This record gives sequence, structure tokens and C-alpha cells, in this order.
Amino acid sequence: MAVLLAFTAAHAHADGLSNGKTPPSLAPLLPAEAGRTPQSLPDATMTPAPDSTDAAAGAVKVAQAGASPGVEAGRHPASLDSGAVNTAHAAMASRLAPSEITASTSTSAAAPQAVEFNSQFLTGSGAANVDISRFDQGNVALPGHYRAALYVNGVWIGVADVNLRELNGQKRNVQPTFDRDLLTRAGVDLTRLTDAARAKLDSAANQGAAALLPDLIPQATASFDAGEQRLDVTIPQAMMSRNARGWVDPKFWDDGVPAATLQYNANLYHTNGSGLSTTQGYLGINAGVNVGAWRFRYNGNVTSGNMSGTHLQSMQTYLQRSFEPIKSQLTIGDSYTDGTIFDSFGVRGVQLATDDRMYPESQRGYAPTVRGIANSNAKVEVKQNGNIIYTTTVAPGPFEINDLYPTGYGGDLQVVVTEADGSQHASAVPYAAPVNALREGRWRYSAALGQYRNTSLRNHPVVFQAGVQHGLNNFVTLYGGTIVAENYISGAVGAALDTPIGAFAADLTQANSNFKNIPGRNGQSLRISYSRVIAPTDTSVTLAAYRYSTSGFLDVQDAMNLRDLALRGIPNTNGGIQKGRLQLTLNQNLKSWGSVYASGYTQNYWNKPNRDTSFQVGYNTNVGRVGVGVSASRELDINTTRWNNRVMLNLNIPLDIGSKVANTTTSFAHDSRDNSNQIQEAFTGAAGVDNEFNYGVSTGYDSSSGNGGSINANAGYLSRYAQVRGNAGYSGGYTQAGAGLSGTIVAYPGGVVLSPQTGDILAVIEAKDAVGARVATAPGVRVDDNGLAVVAGMQPYSLNTVEIDTKGLPMGVDLKSTEQHFAPTAGAVVRVKFDTENRGQATLLRLRRPSGDPVPFGADVLDDKGNNVGTVTQGSRAMFYTKAVTGELLVKWGQGVGQSCKISYGLPVAQRDKPAATVFSESVCQ
Repeated sequence: MAVLLAFTAAHAHADGLSNGKTPPSLAPLLPAEAGRTPQSLPDATMTPAPDSTDAAAGAVKVAQAGASPGVEAGRHPASLDSGAVNTAHAAMASRLAPSEITASTSTSAAAPQAVEFNSQFLTGSGAANVDISRFDQGNVALPGHYRAALYVNGVWIGVADVNLRELNGQKRNVQPTFDRDLLTRAGVDLTRLTDAARAKLDSAANQGAAALLPDLIPQATASFDAGEQRLDVTIPQAMMSRNARGWVDPKFWDDGVPAATLQYNANLYHTNGSGLSTTQGYLGINAGVNVGAWRFRYNGNVTSGNMSGTHLQSMQTYLQRSFEPIKSQLTIGDSYTDGTIFDSFGVRGVQLATDDRMYPESQRGYAPTVRGIANSNAKVEVKQNGNIIYTTTVAPGPFEINDLYPTGYGGDLQVVVTEADGSQHASAVPYAAPVNALREGRWRYSAALGQYRNTSLRNHPVVFQAGVQHGLNNFVTLYGGTIVAENYISGAVGAALDTPIGAFAADLTQANSNFKNIPGRNGQSLRISYSRVIAPTDTSVTLAAYRYSTSGFLDVQDAMNLRDLALRGIPNTNGGIQKGRLQLTLNQNLKSWGSVYASGYTQNYWNKPNRDTSFQVGYNTNVGRVGVGVSASRELDINTTRWNNRVMLNLNIPLDIGSKVANTTTSFAHDSRDNSNQIQEAFTGAAGVDNEFNYGVSTGYDSSSGNGGSINANAGYLSRYAQVRGNAGYSGGYTQAGAGLSGTIVAYPGGVVLSPQTGDILAVIEAKDAVGARVATAPGVRVDDNGLAVVAGMQPYSLNTVEIDTKGLPMGVDLKSTEQHFAPTAGAVVRVKFDTENRGQATLLRLRRPSGDPVPFGADVLDDKGNNVGTVTQGSRAMFYTKAVTGELLVKWGQGVGQSCKISYGLPVAQRDKPAATVFSESVCQ
């Protein structure tokens, strides 16, 4: 039916041409491509120049778009001297539904369905000489080598090398071929291939034969899109390797390009009050150099003040790289231990430790392994607190699910198996996240050797720490470790248990020390922790821990402090030796009524009489759109042994100011220590297209200050190159002003780029000619005048996406793809290239011949080199792209006398930092 409509449309089109009239739009008669609105006919009839790669320009160019340099350039079809008839037929052919003709650039294992067109429907000058057989098989890509995005079952896998081959000498039968490497990258389990399939792979590798995917795997398909540079593969699940959710093949991990980075944060602060004026400056820098997988980092700061002078402080200097086979990071220089078994401390030396980020997100942290038995092809649902957190289908027999995402502190899991006949059976798996728990079968380790690093100490002894954890099963994780230093040794052993009544963890640490000038000490420390989500009441006990230490126990920090004081001959008068500590964190969800939270700790000491106690409770809810918060805290001042009670009320009211973000916050606080009250009113908001401006104004009153009220203001601007901040304040006793600047400078083989964003992983976007384009995945970031931008905040070893918003780009600039995917390694500077084409400024002319008659529909628009740059469409309108400000064009609709004319044009000069607007004008074609 669609073909018949197309033929009718073509006939009507041709009739219109033979009568010398502009035919009406045929779009309503033609089937739309799935998921797209039919384009208007004039757009479809625009014939591209020989070197054009615009996907919307015409049917021929797509076979050559995006081909790698090694591929022979696609040829433009021979010029057809039938005038408007050929253009009309090209438009008709491009409007056929995909079910009738393969009109995309895809090639698949199955050859495009042949469609035969009846040339008798074409009328007009030269119609008999038009060769329309080239439309019978659609448009196919050229054979050759491509570097293309690989999608398997609709999921991006990475960028892969793809070879297209012409089969059996048929120019219209170009197919992607597969080898073992490409199948492995696609996630195919090669052990499941048949002997015949493996033989074909061997033949392809040794003899150069073509191995097609359907010949290797039944029911599999492969489709290559040259315009998008994308290979889409569908493979039955039974042939796929079993990988955890979120898994990215390490082959696609990107170490980035060689680069030097400088991230900076500068602040200037000035106060004037009570006859004293002070000015302080701060510059924090994080510099780095990347070469391959190696990362060099320096972190330090400079402080300066008119009262204190200038000081330089080096925080960290280290060299680091990752090792994928052992999922670990090697650090040489300054680092910190992980703090999972012992408290974290600084080391200057060498550290090798497991990097959990190298595991798929679904295998990080702790979550139980779910096992069961299915009687048929069944659906398995895993629920927690009534929410479905995982769904999959399994084959008959035992099944195992080991890639659940960590879900906080949990709540028991309900496993529901729905059989093929509709019957269901359910089971429960207890789940709470114990401290130091790992998934079943997982190992985690760390080892560090170097100088103990603490800037407050004069002596830095050599210290060694090692720790290991192992998940035995769903319920038990064992862990232990040791610390060895000069005259100090400690060891710890413990276990984490997941039980139906909650998660427990317990460990025991033994420490011995024997320092000069002070008596030797040895003791033990016992730590017990508990976490639990009580489902019926939705109460979360996120952490309840108790530690008891004997009087002779010293952790490594206390031991190193005592050692340093002893070597310097200074008695220990300030440090407290901890005896016991109890801490608790609770959260209670009240559903529509809000939530309540409570947290606190209390601890006592062996060598101090008083107890150190602190806790906080609060309630948060929403009344309509107004946020309400009430909190109370109680703290003990150890020096005065007085309790200090503080109560606070907060109201947050969002304001509707057009489409901009604005809020007001009112707060009241009462302090029992001096019976004072504080009241503050703040107004904050954001403005700009990308909310690049932010501002805030607040006024307050403090009854204890004696200075009456105060007023403060701050503002910030997120530019393309840096973040700028400013603030000022005034009260009865002082004035204050400050400013700040932060951002990143990246130098890499493609140039130097400035960015307002900071982070460990950076992506340099290259999008030539897309000046001013907004990076949709990084609010506030735009492509600079050099076609570059830098974004931060990517997740290492995971799939990341960068997208460019084409809104606002000139019509003559085309992006081959608006989205790119990549998986960077930790600390990488990744180059993300978006291929663009700048065809020049878009111009739409309404043409008239000297007699006032319109130019025939379908006439070609040629530049001074004979290149076809546009087509005359309905209403005698000619749209073309040009980079020349002035010039002359030839409009041609036949080979005879009087079947061509010339037009001259002059265009305004486009500004570099602004998109060139489409030019609309009228012209006489002479």
C-alpha cells in the first residue's frame, strides 16, 4: 500500500513538473519513519554537494559519511540531465517507509529487500534517460575499515574496529564481518559457539574469509549505520557471557591522553573592626601530570596575611597508577590508609590497596547473594521494603543473583519467583549492612609502608600497616590486620555477621608499646557495632557502636603522640586515654508527616574525670510547599563541665519568580549558655539561562553580640572559564568583604582549556565550530571559541555520558553525534571528540525570474565550482549554505537554452562568538 502511495505521489509530482507548476506537499500521503515526524518535501529534495556528509541533505551522501581515512571516498552519482525529474524522484524515494525500501545507511546480515520502480510514472524532459535502479536496494555503506560505537542489545559497549566487506561481488551487499576479538568485545561467550562457527572464525582468521554474525550465531543480527558510525548487534541472551550490571569491559577503560592540569581555589578576605584591620589571602592548588596510566599529583596551599606573613604548606605529593588484573591502586608518596580496620593515618612511602571502584557498581559494597530454584523459565523479583530492586528471568533449575546494588543499611529481601504457569513461591533473605562486610567470595586488602605522617609531630618513625577482608558467604565476613612501628605493634581480628535480627560486627585489637622515658604499655580494645532496618515501623538504626579499651591500650595515633612527646622530654598533660565510647544514629520515617532523626555519642577517659557527651535530635517536614525543621542539641563543655542547650527553628519557603530559582529561609535559635537569641532571614536565588548567576542576601540579629543587627550579601558567577565569587557584610562593630576565584586549567596535545569545573577525572570536549554550544550533562559549561570545553565529575571505570545541546547552533553547523560514551580510569584526562561539519551560513532566497515567473521546482543550485549546494523547493524558495560573504550562484533546471539563470548574493558577516542566523531574502534570477 505504501509503495502504491509513493507511486501515486511520484506521478502527481511529475505531473506538477511537466505543467511547470509547484506541486503541493506530498508529506501527508507518505508513511512516516517510525518514531519521527514526516519532514516537509522541500527538505527532502535538497541534493547535497559531492563532499557533503549531512544526514538530512539527501539519500546519496550517507554511504560516505564518517568513513575513516582508509576508506575510499564515496562518489556522488553521475549528474542526471533530466532536470527536475531526477530530483523529484529522489525526493519520492527518500519518503518510502522503511518496510518498503532500506533508505537508511544500515547494512545487515540480510540484504535489503529489493523494490522495483516503474519509470513510466515519471514524465517530463529526459525522463526516459533517468536511471532509477540505484534506488532499488536502498543506500549501503562503503566497504572498508571503520572505528565505530558498538551497541549490543541496545546497550553501549564501547568503541570498536569494524570491517565492512562486499560479498559475492555485489556492490549493494556490504556486511560487517566478525572475528574472535569483536565477538568477545560484544560479550559473546565463545565456549557456547558451535564447532562449525568456530571453524568459520578460524577460516576467517587464516584465509581472510568473511564471517557474518548470523552464520556464527543463529537469530543474531548486525546493522551498521555509517552516518552515526554505529554498529548495532543483537545476540540471544543464551550466547552472552554473564557479567554484573554496570560492568564495562576493561578493554574499553580509557587512560586518557598525556596532560597537565592545574586546579586552583583562591580567596581574599578583609575585615575591619574594633580598630583592627586584617587582610588574609589563600591559594589552594592541585597540580597534576598524566602520562599513560601514571598520575602525578601535588596538593598544597599558600596563605598570606598582614598580621601573620606568608606560609607555604605541602599537603600531598604522590605518584599513582591502577592495575586492572588485581583491581588495585599503587601509590608512591603521600597517602592515607583506608581506615576500615584501624583508624586512618598518613603515610609517606608506598601503598598498594584494593580499589573498589574497579568493580561494577552492582558489586561494590555489601549485598547478599540470592539463590533459589526455578521449575520453568521463570521471572524472579527481589523486593525490599515493598520496592522492586531487581528483576530478571532465569532458566529452569538453580539460579544465583550476585549483582544486587548496595541499598544502604537495608531491610530484609523478599524473593518472588513467578513460574511460566503463573504460580509463585517466595522466600526471604535477611539483609542489613554490617560494618566491614563484603559480598560472598570477595577479597579486599591494603598494605602500606613508610614514614608515619603527621605535621604536628617532629619525629616520623617508619610504620607498616596491612589489612585483609574476605566474604565467606552471605552471613559471615572475616577481617584482620596489623600495624608495626618502632617500639609499637598492634593486631586486630574480627567478623561481620548478617542475621535475621540485624547486622553485627565485632573485633578485638591488641596493642603493645615500649617507648623510651615512659613505662611500657599493653592492652586490648573491643568494638561491637549493630545496624538494622525495622520494616514494620520503618525505623533505621544506621549505626550503634560501643568500644571499650583497657587502660594500657593505645591506638597508633595516641602511641605516636606519646612517643614524640617522650623523645622531646615533654610530659603528656593534654591527651586523654579513651576508656569507653558509645555512639548511636537513628532515623524514623513518618511518611507524610515527615521524619525524625537522632544522633550522638558519649565517651569517658582513663586519665580524665569528666565525660564527653554530645547529641542532636530533629524533626523535618513539609507544610504545603514550606519546609519546616526543628532541632535541639546538647553539648558538654569539658573545660567548664557545663551543659549547653541549643534549640533552632527553620522555615524554607520557595518563591515563584518566573522560571528562576529563589528561596527564603527564616531561622530562630536560642542558646542556654548565655540565654541569647539569634534571628536570621535569608533570600537566595539563581538567574541566567543556565542558572550561572547565584546570589544571596541575609539579615540577622544576635542579642549577645551587643552590635545590634547585621546584613550580609554574596554573589557568584559561573563563566566558561572560572567560578567567580564575592561577598560583603556589615554590622555595628565591623565591616567585611571578600572575593574568590576557582577553576581548572588543562594543557593537552590539542591545546590549553580553561574550565570552571574541578574534579579528579576530566573530559576535554572537542567540537570544532560548535562555539557556544551548551554541554547538557554539565550545567553552565559551554564550548569556547576554540571549540573546546572541560567537564568534571565522571565516575572511574564506569560508563559516562557527555551530551551536547545543539540548541542555538547555526543551521550550517552539523554534529555527527550529540552524545558520546566513555569509561575513564581514575585521574584520567579523556579526549571526547564530536565530529562536526561547518557548511557555512544558511540562506533562504525567494527567487523570481525577470518576467516575474517562479523558478521551476527541483532546480539545482550550483556554486562557482559547479558543486550542488542546494535545491529550489516549493514557492520558488532556494535554501543553500555558503561560507563566502558574497558570490554568484547558478540555478539550473535543464540542459536547454533558457533553462538556467544566475543570482548574486551578499551576506552579513557572522560574529565568531554568536551563532549565525539564517538569512532570508528575495532575489531576481537572471
